[in-house]
Amino acid sequence: MINTGKNHKHNGDDEHDHDHNGNLMTLFLPSIISLILLLIGIYFDHLLKPEWFTNWIRIIWYVVAYIPVGIPVLKEAVESIVKGKIFSEFFLMGIATIGAFAIGEYPEGVAVMLFYAVGEGFQTWAVRRAKTNIKSLLDQRPDEVTILRNNQLQIVKAESVNIGEIIQLKPGEKLGLDGVLLSEKASFNTAALTGESNLDSKTKGDTVLAGMINLNTVSQVRVTTAYTDSKLSKILELVQNATSQKAPTELFITKFAKIYTPIVVFLAVAICFLPYFFVADYQFSDWLYRALIFLVISCPCALVISIPLGYFGGIGAASRNGILFKGSNFLDILAKIQNVVMDKTGTMTEGVFKVQEVVFDKEFNQAEILQMVNALENHSTHPVATAVHQFVGTVNNDIPLQNVEEIAGYGLKADINGKQLLVGNFKLMDKFAITYDVDPNTIIYTVIAVAYDKKFVGYITIADSIKEDAKFTIDKLKALNVKSIMLSGDKSTIVKFVAEKLGIKNAFGDLLPEDKVNKIKEIKAKNETVAFVGDGVNDAPVVALSDVGIAMGGLGSDATIETADVVIQDDRPSKIPMAINIGKQTKKIVWQNITLAFAVKGAVLILGAGGLATMWEAVFADVGVALLAILNAVRIQRMKF
Repeated sequence: MINTGKNHKHNGDDEHDHDHNGNLMTLFLPSIISLILLLIGIYFDHLLKPEWFTNWIRIIWYVVAYIPVGIPVLKEAVESIVKGKIFSEFFLMGIATIGAFAIGEYPEGVAVMLFYAVGEGFQTWAVRRAKTNIKSLLDQRPDEVTILRNNQLQIVKAESVNIGEIIQLKPGEKLGLDGVLLSEKASFNTAALTGESNLDSKTKGDTVLAGMINLNTVSQVRVTTAYTDSKLSKILELVQNATSQKAPTELFITKFAKIYTPIVVFLAVAICFLPYFFVADYQFSDWLYRALIFLVISCPCALVISIPLGYFGGIGAASRNGILFKGSNFLDILAKIQNVVMDKTGTMTEGVFKVQEVVFDKEFNQAEILQMVNALENHSTHPVATAVHQFVGTVNNDIPLQNVEEIAGYGLKADINGKQLLVGNFKLMDKFAITYDVDPNTIIYTVIAVAYDKKFVGYITIADSIKEDAKFTIDKLKALNVKSIMLSGDKSTIVKFVAEKLGIKNAFGDLLPEDKVNKIKEIKAKNETVAFVGDGVNDAPVVALSDVGIAMGGLGSDATIETADVVIQDDRPSKIPMAINIGKQTKKIVWQNITLAFAVKGAVLILGAGGLATMWEAVFADVGVALLAILNAVRIQRMKF
């Protein structure tokens, strides 16, 4: 692979990855020069046969034809040897072509290196194009933005904008940096971030992200994040670095090549010299030719090139659909996943709660207690807190909350004027020995129980709605022979109610974080693979224990992107079976390439060792298979899932 090591270095600003004609011409120019000289040489050899095309001129002609494509490979071979890696594919191609020259097969020596160079050129182009597709797909920020400075509008480079400055967006313009909306309201298209052309309505103070398209009115945004630290930058960096975590198949091929290549070299030496002791009419040049053919055929380029490219294609296909993989290894794991364990709130339901009813004891002032509950819930990021805020209204910051504590899996606790306020589930009431005359099992909806001054005040019921594609998701998982399991800290009645509507047979509610961990351990004890789908933050222990952690709605949370192995940007559960399917298709294509490479190379190796294959068949077995494998690997980026 002529430029394999260098390809991965061209991710900086110097490579915008636009496949201009000039770039392609530069990439293939050495091959074009060699091809022209080779064809002229073959024409002189077999058709024109001029008298001046004598031995020395003929040798020099083919050496000149060899230099443009051969020198880079020989240079790589020397550099690899200096680094201690003697048996590289560069070494194989170098000794094979130099050997061809040594026995007078000049056109074949040039042809082998030429077609090898063409194959490497296509590989470089394919990788560059894959990166271009992903980068252009994700990094859709404008290079310039309009900002308000000294009460005047100025167009400046997006990279030069400082935090705190104000950007003005016209309808149809893309936002260049993350910020908060200063205008009263605005609508944005989030396609660049989620893969879906969703309409997202924002109001004053809401967070807006780079890449969003302003739709209707002129809007103003105060910048909160530097250009290089924007959400889109983090997502782009995540995808570009995804190939650093290799899939087991990639790791196997890398290790295999290190063992395989020296074995091939020693076999080639054996093919060349051992027949001397067993063949009566042994001709050194004949057996050397067979050995050289053997070396050309055995070059593991098709495997080393196409397999990483296949995984890169899978990552690109997922990115196009708003699914971010942190490594190609997770494509492999999802391809064989047996269980998808999911949270309920915010995963299979909208996570948008609304207060249904307030049932308080008459001895308490309902309005006063609600104000205290609202103030305490202001210390929580749970969706139920938002529902309380929407129902009660503005938080009263004058309420003297002290010793505020969030108890995981239970709720919130605080002191107000020396009296204890408890807001959470009924397990929180039990934990603090609060007696109540309500049977929690008779209430279907999510419940917030409230106690004040060691007395049970009552409860607030909250309802959440199921996502419209949740049922479709479960049906697709069943079609993929993947079991669905729901684990939730919410009360069992509402969990079972949601599970029945979706068709999930195994659903468990009233679970603490450690209970979820135990459930995952039970599945793992059966030697079955598990993917956990949740918010990636609150369920960190379960995410860590599962084989793959999938975060829903990673668009708004840096912590989610950091925690999860796979991030679904647009919060749609139907992307879960899509991610699994992409993993399956990627693995299928990778194994097609492995099978193709081994089958063709194995057949031609046997023919070559037996003297039944020429250098031209060897070229096809090496470069031809590599090109076919590359085309097959690129195919995944065009698939529809």
